[in-house]
Amino acid sequence: MTAAAHTGAASGGKRRPSALLQHWRRLRRDQLGLFGLILVVLMVGSAILAPWIVPYDHTQIMAGGRLTAPSWDHIMGTDQLGRDVFSRVIMGGRVALQVALAALATALSAGLVLGLIAGFGPRWLDSGMLLVLDAIRAFPVVIFALAVVTLLGPSLWTVVLVVAITSVPIYARIVRTQTQSLRNDEFIQAERALGAGTPRILAVHVMPNVIGPLLILASMDVPLVITMEAGLSFLGMGVQPPTPSWGTILNDGFNYISNSPWPVIAGGIPIIITTLGFTFLGEALRDIFDPKLRKDL
Repeated sequence: MTAAAHTGAASGGKRRPSALLQHWRRLRRDQLGLFGLILVVLMVGSAILAPWIVPYDHTQIMAGGRLTAPSWDHIMGTDQLGRDVFSRVIMGGRVALQVALAALATALSAGLVLGLIAGFGPRWLDSGMLLVLDAIRAFPVVIFALAVVTLLGPSLWTVVLVVAITSVPIYARIVRTQTQSLRNDEFIQAERALGAGTPRILAVHVMPNVIGPLLILASMDVPLVITMEAGLSFLGMGVQPPTPSWGTILNDGFNYISNSPWPVIAGGIPIIITTLGFTFLGEALRDIFDPKLRKDL
C-alpha cells in the first residue's frame, strides 16, 4: 500500500469542507452578521412575495376611518385617504429593492469597466478619467437630481439614473486602485511574457481579484441607495403617487403628523431595519472574505 493510501486511510476518508461551507460556518459564529442576514432575508422575501402578502390593494381608498391607529384589520393603521399602511409599506419595499438592484447593478458594471481601463491604461487616460469621476463626485447630489428631474421628469427610473451616475465614481476609484496594485505583480508580468493580450489579462486575472471587495461594498451601499430613493421621493422628485414608496409614506405622514404619528412610524421602521440588516451583513462578509480581518487564521 502506498504512502498516499496510508494517509487516506488514516484520515478516515474525510474531505475538507467546501469554501462555501467554511464561509457559512464563519457567518454563523458572527451574531451581528447572522442577525443582519435574517433582516435582509425578511426584507428581500417580503419584497418578492409582496403581491401575496399584502392584505389590501395598496391603492384602494377605503370608506372607513382615516389616519386610524393600528388594529387587527389594519396592523399599521390607515393613511389620510384610508389606505392600508401595511400594504403600502410592503409594496414600497418592493419598489426600494427594484431601485437598489437596478442602480447598483448599473453603477457596478460601469464602475468596473471604467476602473479597469483607468488602472491598466496609460497615465494620460488615467488622469483624464479621474478628473471626470472627481467632477461627478463633487457635484451636489440634490442639485444634480433636481437637474435630471427637470429634464426627464420625476419617475422611478429617474431615481435609478441619479443613483447610478452618482455611485459610479466610488466603484471606479476602488477598481482603479486595486488594478494598479496588481498590474506589476509577477503573475501579470508572466502572462504578458507568454503573449497574453490586455483584454485577457483584465478578464481572467484582474477582474476576479477586484470583484469580491466590490460586491461586499455594494451590499453595504444598498441601504444608502434605499435612503436616497426615499429622500428623493419624500421631496417629490422620485416615485410618484399612487406608486407606494417609503419616502412618499413618510411625506404623507409628516403632513398629517398632528392627527396621527403612525404613518411616519410605519414608513421609518423599514428604512431602519434595512439599514441595520445590510450594514451588519456587509461588515460580516468583509470580515469573512478579507484575510487581514479574519480571526480564525
